[in-house]
Amino acid sequence: MSKSWMVRAERNGRLFDVFKQRSLVAIGWPALGDISEAKTRKTISDAFSRAYPGSKAQSQAMAAGQLHRFVNEMTIGDMVVTYDPSRRAYLVGEISSAYRHDQSADPEDTHVRSVRWDGEVSRDLLSVESRNSLGSISTLFRLSTEVSGELKKALSGNATPSVDGATPVSEAAEEDVFENMASRAHEFIKDKVNALNWDDMQELVAGLLRSLGYKTRVSDNGPDRGKDIVASPDGFGFESPRIVVEVKHRKGAMGAPDVRSFLGGRHPQDKGLYVSTGGFTREARYEAERANIPTALMDLDDLVKSLLEQYDKLDLETQQLIPLKRIFVPAWN
Repeated sequence: MSKSWMVRAERNGRLFDVFKQRSLVAIGWPALGDISEAKTRKTISDAFSRAYPGSKAQSQAMAAGQLHRFVNEMTIGDMVVTYDPSRRAYLVGEISSAYRHDQSADPEDTHVRSVRWDGEVSRDLLSVESRNSLGSISTLFRLSTEVSGELKKALSGNATPSVDGATPVSEAAEEDVFENMASRAHEFIKDKVNALNWDDMQELVAGLLRSLGYKTRVSDNGPDRGKDIVASPDGFGFESPRIVVEVKHRKGAMGAPDVRSFLGGRHPQDKGLYVSTGGFTREARYEAERANIPTALMDLDDLVKSLLEQYDKLDLETQQLIPLKRIFVPAWN
């Protein structure tokens, strides 16, 4: 019977495009080299302790477990999923090769399996139970039958899947449970932010800028000539720095032409901030890097990170857009 797996493209989705374009999944710990002959978890654990002699026992056990699953438990035909946090999209496919050691995909993630990708599923199409289960911070973990079934239904065009009583996969013995809680909470906050309408999203970004000490002017509905918000010390844009902000609240990733269009009307003394909840293509990020004015691109993940950093400094109106409650858990190192 085939199994289903999540393989993260690192926590920030750094390798998502590599996974998609090169039809593979990969995990790290490159110092181990080729472990195709390591057939047991103990063999891998012993090799890990030699390659990473300063590692903590818990980290060693976690890594050995994930590597053993990747090398020995995954099989051709198994379902595999990876996640792009900036676009909140799951890429779903099928394992199509045995394990191999390959440094060409990424020098830090050299343990590789080939994949035949079938398509993407928006996080919005999944039930709360499945979103919670998929929120584990583990690099690699096995998915329940309920979650994999829901992903398959969504991939086939069922936009209203429902899974009652789906149980998140337990990895408590191999990961820090509190860090796992924080990761899942972060994803649910992203869900809440993404559910805002366009006007409220614009106000949220403006409120975030005000928490950083700027005064803001928000454009009225209608043509805005490439700017939704202007932030500056005086509120009119006369004093520097003058930050011109474009807010795009949609599912599709912004490309290089969108960034060029935004930059076209800027003055030499301007600073640019382009917010896109649908993320940015690699070409768009390159366009921003070589822009004539300082330009920052902020996807949904970046927006929520900044929101959490500044939450206590947000004005009441902005906090009410995304009401959050602070909780305390034991500290961990």
